[in-house]
Amino acid sequence: MTGIVYKSTGSWYTVKTDFGATYQCRIKGKFRIQGIKSTNPIAVGDRVDFDLDTTNNEETVGIVTHIHDRKNYIVRKSVNLSKQTHIIASNIDQVFLLITIDNPPTFTSFIDRFLVTAEAYSIKTILLFNKIDSYQEETLNEVRYLAHIYRQIGYECIGISAATGKNIDKVKALMQDKVSMFAGHSGVGKSTLINSIEPELDLKTKAISNQHMQGQHTTTFAEMFDLSFGAKIIDTPGIKGFGVVDMDKAEVGDYFPEFFKLKQECKFHNCIHVDEPKCAVKEALDRDEIAYSRYRSYIQILEGEDEHYRTDSWDKE
Repeated sequence: MTGIVYKSTGSWYTVKTDFGATYQCRIKGKFRIQGIKSTNPIAVGDRVDFDLDTTNNEETVGIVTHIHDRKNYIVRKSVNLSKQTHIIASNIDQVFLLITIDNPPTFTSFIDRFLVTAEAYSIKTILLFNKIDSYQEETLNEVRYLAHIYRQIGYECIGISAATGKNIDKVKALMQDKVSMFAGHSGVGKSTLINSIEPELDLKTKAISNQHMQGQHTTTFAEMFDLSFGAKIIDTPGIKGFGVVDMDKAEVGDYFPEFFKLKQECKFHNCIHVDEPKCAVKEALDRDEIAYSRYRSYIQILEGEDEHYRTDSWDKE
């Protein structure tokens, strides 16, 4: 039988067939010894083949025997095992990255790391600036500034309020007939937004922790949902840090679209935009045509400064 993985708990997988039947499946042992460095050899969104294990003439558990090739996936460094990776979801049409300026803060280093990974696998990313109903004018100006930076690069940016429903119709229109993944820190409002889009799902939500101004995990595992208007959504656990994996230093700049556009103007074809003379990227940076926050994120990725996940600011220091 063949189906799509709708939920992964690490050892059990909920698989839905093309006919709408759902089975609880386990993985066949050989997948764990095939040199897969990911902490999760099967991810939500994977298309898999499975056999039904029959006990006492009853079909009880599915055994996954084959993972179909993925068209793409979002991957990051595993939190506990730095040399391993964690595949968040696969076979995605687009990602909505939820951003909040405070309560909790989303830093540009996190946004840029996420965007670089999505660019590497040609996954369209839309930036959703959530909770704009709760911001004072000064904070709204920060939203406008950030949105301006990313719109200039070519990313679609939408200010939304999951609580009041502002611009939710725009999000739903973009989701039509697509598989969309929602991502962001804990507490940015992913579950609240999904409930606003599809109230019948009634996903659990929690208030922000006052002690650390960070979200509390309400989504423990990635899970896909079928929505009533012909869309699929993958809800993911809140991500604290986003470690970029499997990228050669020479190619990182290619995943910054505004750098890639200037690459041919650099004196050296293998310029990595750090110390080389007549570098078009650094010249554009000096003319304020490239955002300083973006260049700093780029340097941090080159240098592997993973500790900068949550320490960042937007202004030149």
